[in-house]
Amino acid sequence: MVEIIPVETPSLGDRSYLAHDGEVALVVDPQRDYDRVTALAAREGVRITHVVETHIHNDYVTGGLALAQEVGAAYHVGAEDPVAYERVPTRDGDVIEVSPAMTLTAIATPGHTFTHLSYALSSHGQDLAVFTGGSLLFGSTGRPDLLGPEHTHSLVHAQYASAHRLAERLGDHTQVYPTHGFGSFCSATQSEATASTIGQERRSNPALTQDEEEWVADLLAGLDAYPAYYAHMGPANLAGPHAPDLEPPAPADAAEIRRRVEAGEWVVDLRNRKTFAAGFVPGTFNVGIDGQFSTYVGWLMPWGSRITLLGETPEQVAEAQRELARIGVDEIAGGASGHPREWTDGELATLPRATFADLADVLHHRRVTVLDVRREPEYADGHVAGALNIPIHEVLDRLDEVPEGEVWVHCVSGYRASVVASILDAAGRRAVAVDDDFTTAEEVGLA
Repeated sequence: MVEIIPVETPSLGDRSYLAHDGEVALVVDPQRDYDRVTALAAREGVRITHVVETHIHNDYVTGGLALAQEVGAAYHVGAEDPVAYERVPTRDGDVIEVSPAMTLTAIATPGHTFTHLSYALSSHGQDLAVFTGGSLLFGSTGRPDLLGPEHTHSLVHAQYASAHRLAERLGDHTQVYPTHGFGSFCSATQSEATASTIGQERRSNPALTQDEEEWVADLLAGLDAYPAYYAHMGPANLAGPHAPDLEPPAPADAAEIRRRVEAGEWVVDLRNRKTFAAGFVPGTFNVGIDGQFSTYVGWLMPWGSRITLLGETPEQVAEAQRELARIGVDEIAGGASGHPREWTDGELATLPRATFADLADVLHHRRVTVLDVRREPEYADGHVAGALNIPIHEVLDRLDEVPEGEVWVHCVSGYRASVVASILDAAGRRAVAVDDDFTTAEEVGLA
């Protein structure tokens, strides 16, 4: 019996997969930190013989090459992808005999990239599943604009055709296993679904229920910004990423942390926003490890910057280091764990926190700037009257647009608001972080 086990990376909104028949296994789209996959294979008592990539990824650095080299597996990458390493060049229609119980068939599904492949998994002649990468997702598709605006038109139409090709080729019972679509910015739209079949997608996915021109127009109109670090992922994956070095970073004491803050380096406090607000080293940024840490650090931090990680425990620092390795940030300048009093030889700062009810009350008594750091489509769906909208990923470049005086920062839940409030505080501004759900803004009459 064939079993398919997802390996989830929630912070990036992706899934990798290990499929096995009890003896041998194949791996689809492994993340950089592939030790999770080898540990899973060991737990299942199976041997990895094949590693396949659906496409050259734009949102993370692959672990496929290093994994295949370590375990001696065949590494299947699209034949038309101009990679700088040895691989098994794979084309539309190629059949890969993984074991007597597992056969993969490559299906060309361009749209997310020009050379995208999906892989249909069959057992003894029966289709079981299809690994769709960034092609057909749960209720959506992968976005077609990551290779640049000059390619978007051709890719979006290719994506529509690819969705239909999968739906026409595979039976309704075939399980759909995408890589993206669980919060990833590689997804054109987001879905709450956690499982699906070709039949379900045929009935409900707009790419399969709308006519082509209507679907294309709707999809393109809904595309939002995506992280700046994506520009570095494709080149890294074409070059052939090595295994990550996850040895602990060099310890940074209070004097070194002060020097790095004063030098304008990125010193990131990993603690949750409530704990951070109660006491932190002035000049540090709060990007909590409890949220989409790597996405927002990768998006905000100038590429190649030196970064120091501050956490409550060594494990928290190690988790952040692992997250950053997934997007190719390998050079960690230093790390420290413990209490923030140990990270400074001066006074700790605090950050005021509030609710939307507090904001409503304040607006009755004095003028403050309300800074909405959600992305533009979120703001367009509803916002606090008079709020200034600067999306989180634009804040560092647009700080001079934020008026002087007291600034109340909000997002949809509080995570992004704390990141931006800490940036404002480091710049010497008076910031209040609204740590509340945006639905409350409507309840108190603000939106």
